[in-house]
Amino acid sequence: MPSLLALDVSVAPEVFARWPGYRAGIVVPRAVHNGPSDDHSRALLLAASQRYRDAHGDGPVADHEHIAAWRSAYGQFGSKPSRYRCSAEALLRRALGDGLPAVNQIVDLYNAVSVEHVIPVGGEDLDRVRGGVGLRVAGGGERFDTRASGAPVTVGVDPGEVVWADDAGVTCRRWNWRQCTRTELTESTTDAYFVFDALPPYSDERLGAAMDQLAEGLRRRCPGSRIEATVLRANVPIGA
Repeated sequence: MPSLLALDVSVAPEVFARWPGYRAGIVVPRAVHNGPSDDHSRALLLAASQRYRDAHGDGPVADHEHIAAWRSAYGQFGSKPSRYRCSAEALLRRALGDGLPAVNQIVDLYNAVSVEHVIPVGGEDLDRVRGGVGLRVAGGGERFDTRASGAPVTVGVDPGEVVWADDAGVTCRRWNWRQCTRTELTESTTDAYFVFDALPPYSDERLGAAMDQLAEGLRRRCPGSRIEATVLRANVPIGA
């Protein structure tokens, strides 16, 4: 598997076989510092919401071509898109409604990038990962740590779900629907990784611009951080 700093990451052949145009943009920052949401991170959320409105208006989020592509993909692996929404669609619906929630500074940053660029983005604490991380089709029953009514619970995933997983269990269900609590970014996170999920017709240029914006935001916030990035795609060597 390819190595990005301390992260081994892969996409299973069966995922690329079913969705050959899929690309996973990976950004791995080390030596970052996080903290509670502040005026700056809240301003990023507001600005991203306004930029989306300026570019796309207040029409149905599902009409955006990238959200439509994700709705189609969800249906193809058996998850009703009207019930399960990719993370970008869920954020955009909130942005056009009551507003984006502030979580912490780094989560606010990547959520702002996700909304402005209309792309699912997930962030995980690298120190909590066990072994390598891969995108694959679940056999069913794999461990997923989450919350129910505010309390921690562990559930099994459904067979056929496309999931991100490490050696300890599933880190994100339904491709980019919900992240687990075990690897979530907290105010004490110092090493992280981010996944940008792109499907056609989303272009490589748009994917690169979104990844660059996140990296630049992290550099401004954490000048001493070390950041590496790459894109995983079908039949193309890592780094090409």
